[in-house]
Amino acid sequence: MRYPPLDSQLFKHNRLNLASKLKPGSLVIVHSADPQRLSGDGVLPYRQDSNFFYLTGIAQEESILLIISGSDGDCREVLFVKETNERIAIWEGEKINLEEATKLSGISQVEWTKEFDSILEDLLANTNQIYLDFDAVNKPKLFPLSKNERLARELIELHSNIEAISLTPILKELRMIKSDAECDLIVQAGAITEKGYDRVLNFLKPGVWEYEIEAEFIGEFIKNKSAGFGYNPIVASGANACILHYEQNNGLCIDGDLVLLDVGAEFSNYKADITRTFPVNGRFTPRQRQVYQSVLAIKNLATKLLTPGKTLEEYNCEVGELMEQKLIELGLLKSEEIKNQDPKAPLYKRYYMHGTSHHLGLDVHDLSDRECSVQPGMVLTVEPGIYIKEEGLGIRLEDDILIGETENKNLTPDIPIEIEEIEDLMNKK
Repeated sequence: MRYPPLDSQLFKHNRLNLASKLKPGSLVIVHSADPQRLSGDGVLPYRQDSNFFYLTGIAQEESILLIISGSDGDCREVLFVKETNERIAIWEGEKINLEEATKLSGISQVEWTKEFDSILEDLLANTNQIYLDFDAVNKPKLFPLSKNERLARELIELHSNIEAISLTPILKELRMIKSDAECDLIVQAGAITEKGYDRVLNFLKPGVWEYEIEAEFIGEFIKNKSAGFGYNPIVASGANACILHYEQNNGLCIDGDLVLLDVGAEFSNYKADITRTFPVNGRFTPRQRQVYQSVLAIKNLATKLLTPGKTLEEYNCEVGELMEQKLIELGLLKSEEIKNQDPKAPLYKRYYMHGTSHHLGLDVHDLSDRECSVQPGMVLTVEPGIYIKEEGLGIRLEDDILIGETENKNLTPDIPIEIEEIEDLMNKK
């Protein structure tokens, strides 16, 4: 890994919070992510399962966490890691040993993964409840089942006397509230992202290609110990910015157009998620300026509206009302239309199709319960946008916000966002 080892207290803290919510006499089993294979013997770069990393800090494949909740409320923890050998060391490099696994995770009992089945068999004889990392909701599957989901199905089929309980509701509750250590990691991811934006501001000009901008970002990220992009980057110039999940990044940046950049670095598995919209030639046109200022005003107001006790649905309705007023000012909607609109299909959705905020952390759309009210300690994005397809104009602005008791904190405050600052920086070349 490129980043320094993290303090195991972070993962001890997470496991203690989990243990406090377990039923006495139960087991918890969480697997690491499966390696993702390409054709032949190729594999994609390994990405650890977010829940497993959250509980252990272990970034290695073929690892398992086992927690035994005693009848007296005490918990025993066992971590299993892959045993290495000379062939693995030659082809893949050294794997972590038992002592290193203890240091990283804070778990004193560490065994080789090959011992898991026999230890589990003994434990199954003395429990009737197992918490497993699977989604209890019956949703259509778009992807192959994970190791956790396969294990859940296997145990349910083979041990009908044991109740399989989904860990998802507990992990949603825990992961929505970020510790100080987690916030620090998101801030570090944001700081690396800022360096990328600074580099791109100096690079951007008419005639560059979107993929060249993507290359500037990834070069700066890797140079600063990031594993790379926290999600597929969006580099959308001109009308491409009206495609919400545009990822082709193969267009030419043309004089007079804007380029929308939705890019965030990953650091220590934690993500930043930042969006800025810049003029390709370093100057906003009057119309671009007008729409940009509208989006920025909504973003600033939306950040203040994101307050404890409010659900995201309530919050999005409030932001929608702000958007209606701005779209009227921009000549895109009329007041009379708004009065007569169907409340279930608000007209502002023509120009603003997505929600304003999502949770952020180990995943860019972090594990969360969207029915839950906003609480201090949550980290959410604020990302309004206006997309005018008929004008080939799309503008989105986004920052990462830590919810406070009385005031929210922008975790990425230094990435240029004001028009004057952007133009000044771009014209100093």
